[in-house]
Amino acid sequence: MRIGVPKEIKNHEYRIGLVPAAVVELVKRGHEVWVEHDAGTSINLHDQDYQQAGARIVNDAEAIYADANMIVKVKEPQANECKMLQRGQILFAYLHLAPDPEQTRDLVASGASCIAYETVTDLRGRLPLLAPMSEVAGRLSIQIGAHCLEKSTGGSGVLLGGVPGVAPGKIVIIGGGVVGYNAARVAVGFGARVIVLDRNLEALGHLDELFGSQIETVYSSPDSIRRQLVDADLAIGSVLIPGAAAPKLVTREHLRQMQPGSVVVDVAIDQGGCFETSHPTTHDHPTFIEENIVHYCVTNMPGAVARTSAFALNQATLPFVLRLADDNLEALRKDEHLRRGLNVHRGLVTYEEVALAHGYDHVPPLQALQR
Repeated sequence: MRIGVPKEIKNHEYRIGLVPAAVVELVKRGHEVWVEHDAGTSINLHDQDYQQAGARIVNDAEAIYADANMIVKVKEPQANECKMLQRGQILFAYLHLAPDPEQTRDLVASGASCIAYETVTDLRGRLPLLAPMSEVAGRLSIQIGAHCLEKSTGGSGVLLGGVPGVAPGKIVIIGGGVVGYNAARVAVGFGARVIVLDRNLEALGHLDELFGSQIETVYSSPDSIRRQLVDADLAIGSVLIPGAAAPKLVTREHLRQMQPGSVVVDVAIDQGGCFETSHPTTHDHPTFIEENIVHYCVTNMPGAVARTSAFALNQATLPFVLRLADDNLEALRKDEHLRRGLNVHRGLVTYEEVALAHGYDHVPPLQALQR
């Protein structure tokens, strides 16, 4: 199979779909890898590194989309990239289609088989290709929130760790999954007061066992969220319903009761966000102020630490890339967990939550793959 790796073109996105070590594995198995010129330069992965790994360097994305059997990316294809996709190609990337009707429409029109990293599962029902970026985003959310609390960025001027004689800041983490755990881990290191809310008692129990008295765990409800946010300095939104739009758990009224200059970091923004007032932002303009609250809603947060993120992502995606390269679409028929990643196939919407979100008929993946 010929695998194409185009340069990412989303705002300040420096990650790359395959690192040189992954290319070596594919080439060993007899596959071709085409990498766009300078696709990894921003994270110190140069064309020479890819050539030594066995890749062919091509000058532009058009050549890759024209001739590759599978496109391996990081972020969702932008509108002009969707137009270059071809019927019969495989696209393997983060897609986040539920809040994105335009991209869904374009991928349906392309006729490609589009597999979303974020809905591939494992034997325990977890999301192994979302997990590494959730780990990065969770840890980064506290670092970013701390910066946004500085007065120069519009924040209230609170130091999360406090100092002797001055109380530390309060961090409220909504969602105790992978993002929430990693956010809590860094928040504890900052010396802040940390509260984690979740509706899953097993998740709360696990966090309680891990952190003990270093954090507080609270059952999540509209009232408990409201009460915890009133005096929060930083709120992290880390709610996930796989493949579906994030629920709006924090309302505008909640924000009106918070202290001016407090900060919210909506890690769920890729799936539409879990704060009512959220809208997507970029690394160029990462924040905005609504209801006197600083909002950080960048849709590719891990891109801020692109080198770490690229290597972490590749560790998780490579086994699936190898499977697709070796077996093409037969890999989806053989592996139900990889098949859960199939969102769009040759003009059909195969992921139920995406179909419901945008009014398409849902065609189950196995049924779609027979066409």
